[in-house]
Amino acid sequence: RLLIMDEPSATLTEREQKIMFETVRKLRSNGVTIIYISHRLEEIFDLADNVTVLRDGKHIATMPVSDIDKHSLISMMVGREMVNEYPKEKFEVGETVLEVKNLCRKGVLNDISFSVHKGELIGIAGLVGSGRTELARAILGIDKIDSGEVLLYGKPVKVKNFRTAINHGCGLVPENRKSQGLVQIGSVNDNICMVNMDMFIHSGLINNKMQKETSREYVEKLNISTPSVETEVQYLSGGNQQKVVIAKWLLKGSNIIFLDEPTRGIDVGSKREIYLLINDLIRHGKVVIMISSELPEILGMSDRILVMHEGTLKGELTREEATQEKILELCV
Repeated sequence: RLLIMDEPSATLTEREQKIMFETVRKLRSNGVTIIYISHRLEEIFDLADNVTVLRDGKHIATMPVSDIDKHSLISMMVGREMVNEYPKEKFEVGETVLEVKNLCRKGVLNDISFSVHKGELIGIAGLVGSGRTELARAILGIDKIDSGEVLLYGKPVKVKNFRTAINHGCGLVPENRKSQGLVQIGSVNDNICMVNMDMFIHSGLINNKMQKETSREYVEKLNISTPSVETEVQYLSGGNQQKVVIAKWLLKGSNIIFLDEPTRGIDVGSKREIYLLINDLIRHGKVVIMISSELPEILGMSDRILVMHEGTLKGELTREEATQEKILELCV
C-alpha cells in the first residue's frame, strides 16, 4: 500500500507523462500512499497533497501544498531567496562558428541546415524522439550521415567519428551523464583528465602530481563540491557530476559544446549554477548548443530556438518571439 516514485517522469514523453499522472491519481483514490520525489515543481503542485523539503540531508519543512507557492518552495530548497531562475546574459554576437548544411540520415534526419555564432546560445527543442539528440550525434560524428556537410569557422570538415570532432574542438555533455559522460567508479581526477591524458604523459610515464593539480584547479574554477579529487564521482550530486563532465571538455580546450538535457535530475539551486556556468562559457568565447525537453529552460536561456519534429527542423524562433505555445505548435 506504499509506492515510492523517484523522478518517474524524467525520460517520459508528454503523452506518457499524462498517462502516468492518471495512474498515480487512480492509485491514490484507491488508498495507496505515494511518496513522489521530483525536481519538477509543477508535478508537485499538480499531484501532491503535502510537500516535504530536504536540503543537504536535513529536513527543512513539511506542509500542505495549498499553503505554499512555487517561489517560496524554491527558496526553501536552495536556502536563499531565488531572484532569477534563469539568469540569462546577453553577449555580442560574432562570427559564424558552426554551420550545418542539408544534413541527412535516412529515417532519422531530413535536410537540416542552421548556423551558430559566437556569443549566442542555441536551444534545440522538440518532443522525445523528434531527432534532437540524433542531430547532435550526427554533427559530432557519433552517428554516420548519408549526405550534407558541417563547416567550422567557414571551412568544411569531414567528421568521420567523435574523435575527429573532439580534435576539431567539439565536446558533448550527454543526456545520460552517468552511463555516457562519466566513469562512475572513477575519481573526479580520472574523469576530468580522461580525454586529456596526452597532457600528462612524458617519456611514457603519467605525471600524477600534475594531473591532480590540474583537476584541483578545475574543481575550484567550476565550484565543484567534492571532498577531494580522489573521490569517486558516483558519490557526487547530479549538479556536481555535470560540472565534472563540463570540466573535462574545458580542459580539452573545446570551443563548441553540446549540452544534452544539462539539468536533468538536478535540484533547483544546482540548475542555477549550471546556467551561470553556461553564461561563463559563452562569455569566454565558447559556443553552446543546448538540447532540452524543459520548455521554460529553453525559453529562459536561449538566444535562438530550433524546433525539431520527426527528424525535420520545423522552425527557428528568436528569443523575443518564442513562447511555449509557438514551440509546441512546431513540435507536433
